[in-house]
Amino acid sequence: MRVQAALRNPMAAAMPAEVRLLNITSSALFVLGAVLMVVLALLWLIRQPVFNIRVVKVEGEVTRNSVSTIRANALPQLAGNYFTLDLSRGRQAFEAVPWVRQAIVQRVWPNRLAVKLEEHRAAALWATKEGEDQLVNQQGEVFQANLGDVEDESLPTLQGPDGSSAELLAMYRQLVPVFQRLDMSIDTLAMSSRGSWRAEFDSGAEIELGRGNETELVARSERFVATVSQVIARYQRPLVYADLRHNEGYALRLKGITTTVPVAPGKKN
Repeated sequence: MRVQAALRNPMAAAMPAEVRLLNITSSALFVLGAVLMVVLALLWLIRQPVFNIRVVKVEGEVTRNSVSTIRANALPQLAGNYFTLDLSRGRQAFEAVPWVRQAIVQRVWPNRLAVKLEEHRAAALWATKEGEDQLVNQQGEVFQANLGDVEDESLPTLQGPDGSSAELLAMYRQLVPVFQRLDMSIDTLAMSSRGSWRAEFDSGAEIELGRGNETELVARSERFVATVSQVIARYQRPLVYADLRHNEGYALRLKGITTTVPVAPGKKN
């Protein structure tokens, strides 16, 4: 059988190994050359002017900025065409525009961009260590914008360690309905670096809330609100200061009423 196979294809049997290797190499080079030509053709194609970005359609929330202002701020930072534009950098360019919280940038064939924007919605002021107020949005994120653009002058002020804005906003939202029972509105809510909370109110009153999680502080505040109204009604004096950091009660100061015992004439402390 082997003799018959050799007789049927004498050229294959007699072909040296070097020739077969040369044929394989030639075929591989031909394929490689063809692939390279295709790649070069594609590179040439995607750089044609027809794919340059010509239209940018902006949708979504644009109440704080006009579409022309957004384009003027973001477009100079965009580089590339339909194929080569970095969408991540494009998103960052639009999110760098004041009041823009989030941008979704998508390609639209063959030379367009579709941009959908979400704007910040101010929920509070953020007091920085440098004394320059910033803003906190509804998600509890600190952002920079012109404070003069904020129409709501009743925004509370939050103050705390870096990265704690969301926690402060959540605590504020829990405490507001509690103190509204006393017709008290929180102007400032602050948390120290040690986790101690303090609230200042529109009436000028201050309350030390102490340490604890959200549940503990709300429960402590509710106990205070449930009993302090009786004291205020009895003395008919507005609240000036309260300290809720005591285990079995709280310290209280009303306007015009002091717990300091006056020293008798001729006596020394």
